[in-house]
Amino acid sequence: MPRYANELTFALLAIVVITALYAVVAWDGAPGPGTFIGHGLGIVGFLLMLATETVYTLRKRLRGFQYGQTGIWLRVHIFTGIVGPYLVLLHSAGKFNGLAGVLTFVTLLVVLSGFVGRYIYTATPRDMDGAEADILELQREISETDARLQAVGGKLGEVARRIVETEQVGAGWFVVLARGYLRWRERRRVQAELASLQGEDRDKVEALAGLLEDHYRLLLQAHSIVAMRRMLAWWHLFHVPMGAVLFTLAFIHVFAAVYYSTLLR
Repeated sequence: MPRYANELTFALLAIVVITALYAVVAWDGAPGPGTFIGHGLGIVGFLLMLATETVYTLRKRLRGFQYGQTGIWLRVHIFTGIVGPYLVLLHSAGKFNGLAGVLTFVTLLVVLSGFVGRYIYTATPRDMDGAEADILELQREISETDARLQAVGGKLGEVARRIVETEQVGAGWFVVLARGYLRWRERRRVQAELASLQGEDRDKVEALAGLLEDHYRLLLQAHSIVAMRRMLAWWHLFHVPMGAVLFTLAFIHVFAAVYYSTLLR
């Protein structure tokens, strides 16, 4: 996964645009679930949610479905998993009685669970196709980074070795959940150490700061990979069944809506 979550940015932009358009339409009152616009929101939202549950799974599980990289489909999965439920929420027009209320609650649980799963998922390094790196690969990258740090000479080398010797990593679930804070804390410490250097080439100092940040990131990943896998396994035990419950309720809701609004007329 990339460091910058483009799928979250695109989802946020889509929600802003949808909200603006909805505000114009709902100027004189929110369109009800049974109106043309309400039905449209519900249908599009349901199709996006259906794509969320099927396309990414097909890419991972079916050997014959090899279109595009798995990492790209994961981003599509996240995007549709955010925008689809939002459209369904607008479709409800604030009416959460009966099955619609239960469906909305389960949808929110699945979406929140998806955010948690994404955060755990990104704790482990992956290639562009989404394949997970193993501990041997991480150790090799750490060794290469160590060698590059050892090659730094002069005062920069002395400071770099002192920083590496005093790195604090930890292990287990805390590293997975708090890695953002740990990296921020280490970055502040490195900046304070490097700021004391006088007369050094700023380009070399900045390059060293980036190398030290990469070294610490790899250490965090190596120390947390076992805990991450365990947490992700537990997360799947909740997220996948909740997704099945969500779509069972959604299909019942769609069938009931079609039956009572169309077939009984």
